[in-house]
Amino acid sequence: MYFILCVAGFGPLRAEPSRIPLLDPGAVPHLGPEGREDYARFLLQATPRAFALSPDGAWGWAAALPDAAITAARALELCGSWGGKDCKIYAEDLAVVWPGLERPAPPPGPPQPVAAGPGWSLVPDGRFLWQGPGAARGAYVWAHGRAAGGQDSRGSQPQPHVRVFNNVGYDVFRFDRDPATDETDLAATWLRGALRSLRAQGYGRVVIGGQSRGAWNALQALDTPGLVDGVVAIAPAAHGAAGSPAWAWALDDLQQVVAAARSPAARVAVASFAEDEFDPDPERRAALFRRLNAPQVGGLLFLDRPAEVTGHGGGADARFTLRYGACLLDFVEGRTTGCGEAAPDRRAPDALLAARATGR
Repeated sequence: MYFILCVAGFGPLRAEPSRIPLLDPGAVPHLGPEGREDYARFLLQATPRAFALSPDGAWGWAAALPDAAITAARALELCGSWGGKDCKIYAEDLAVVWPGLERPAPPPGPPQPVAAGPGWSLVPDGRFLWQGPGAARGAYVWAHGRAAGGQDSRGSQPQPHVRVFNNVGYDVFRFDRDPATDETDLAATWLRGALRSLRAQGYGRVVIGGQSRGAWNALQALDTPGLVDGVVAIAPAAHGAAGSPAWAWALDDLQQVVAAARSPAARVAVASFAEDEFDPDPERRAALFRRLNAPQVGGLLFLDRPAEVTGHGGGADARFTLRYGACLLDFVEGRTTGCGEAAPDRRAPDALLAARATGR
């Protein structure tokens, strides 16, 4: 059976024939069309997450709170606040737990890194659904940023738009790096090796996405033909925040990354945000990003300072996923060349950041 995940009126998220009841909004009891649409939003949220509902049709969900117990309690509270009687949790993280419809989370990916070297590892992320190289639609590798203060970002959860890819069958991996040795060009070399390992394991489609320095490394991978089929570079940066002396050569380095691209089959999406403290010159950087086009790459989708969100962390904003998540998937897979002019979701812009509930 095919089904459609509809997200906030911005177009469908195409789903493969599903063996995972969690992903089917039509399987959720007691909900009307609005509730099923909101359940589709819930499926894009970071874990921990919980979706509560009542037999009289009210519901509420919460996500990304400090732990599973707090998250479930908040979802139940929201369901009750909309008049729900006898609210219970329907879905929690990757499992359906509703009485009589219980479906455990599918088996996770390997517990150990699938590739590693001194200073880095390629790790299946257990917070996402897992298919395996023989069944997956592709592999999505997420590269985290490099914190200015040297904090360890290993294990950090990929941004929410990655769930759009995961929900249609992509396996999700983290490209984790030790902050003590995470230098830009060295990390790019590690990344190329990690991506080659996924090809060797049988993944027919490989997408690399990242935030900040991870996004910069993703763009560097374009210098090797055939390494990736898609790149999703969110706020790429490698030269520090405002006031960094490295800003003096930041644009020259970006020009070199763009000029080195030699991946004519790869489709490249770049998102750049207004008020980004890591962007030394928004207009000149935008002009450089726009040079990433055929024949160097297979196509460019440049989201240049979208109105919905701002700042270096704009890609982690739920509004970015709701507006552009489906478009990123469609672009990477070759179904579209742009994201159109659809308006952002005006109905619940703030509650989507942590929890939302509506009911009848």
